[in-house]
Amino acid sequence: MSPPLAGSQVVTLPFAGRRILVAGAAKGIGRATVARFVAEGAAVAALDRDSTALADLATALPGAPLVTAVADVTDAAAVQAAVAETAARLGGLDGLVSAAGIDLVAPIDAMAAADWARVMAVNLTGPMTVIQAAWPHLAAAGGATIVNVSSAAGLAPLKHRTAYCASKAGLQMASKALALEAAGFGIRVNVVCPGAVDTDLFRSSLEGVADPEAALAA
Repeated sequence: MSPPLAGSQVVTLPFAGRRILVAGAAKGIGRATVARFVAEGAAVAALDRDSTALADLATALPGAPLVTAVADVTDAAAVQAAVAETAARLGGLDGLVSAAGIDLVAPIDAMAAADWARVMAVNLTGPMTVIQAAWPHLAAAGGATIVNVSSAAGLAPLKHRTAYCASKAGLQMASKALALEAAGFGIRVNVVCPGAVDTDLFRSSLEGVADPEAALAA
C-alpha cells in the first residue's frame, strides 16, 4: 500500500474497532441504530425475536461486520445463549444498546393484568436481562458503554399509557442506579428518551382509535 500523500489525513471512523450489541435490532430505532453503528465502523451483534426481520436487516447491510441472533428479551435463557454466542463471534463486547420495547394504549379499567405484566417484562425487565447477560463481556472490555432506549413518556405522562409510562420511567431510574455501580468497572450507563418517532411500534398505537389522523397530529 502506498503511503498517504504529504499533508493528507487518514480518516478514522468514530466506532472503528468497537463491538456493539443491539437488542431490539430488527425494526424501528434499533434497526436505525445498527445501520448507524455499521456506517461508523463498529462490528454489531443484532438481537431480536423476529427472525424474518433480522434476515431482512442482514440483507440490507451486505458485507457489514454484522452477526445476528434470535431471542426474546423476556426469555432469560435465550438471551444468555444469544449474547454468549454473538460475543464469541465478535471476540467480545464494548457496548450495548437496549432498544426492544412495546407499547400499550388502554384505559385503566380495560387493562388486563397480563397486559401490564407484558409491558414491564419487555420494557423494564428486558433491558436488565440483556445487561446481565452482557455484563461479563462489558466489564472485561474496559471503557464499555450501555445505552438504554427509554422514552419521553417516562418523563411526562400520557393518557391511557399508564403501563408504558411507568415502564419507561422505571428504566430511567434503574439506569441511573446502575450507572453508580457500573462506574467501578469503567462502564458508562446512559439513557436516551426519544419523543414520537414514526416506527412500526408507533403506528401500531394508532390502530383502533376513532380518528387515527387526529391522534397522529396530536
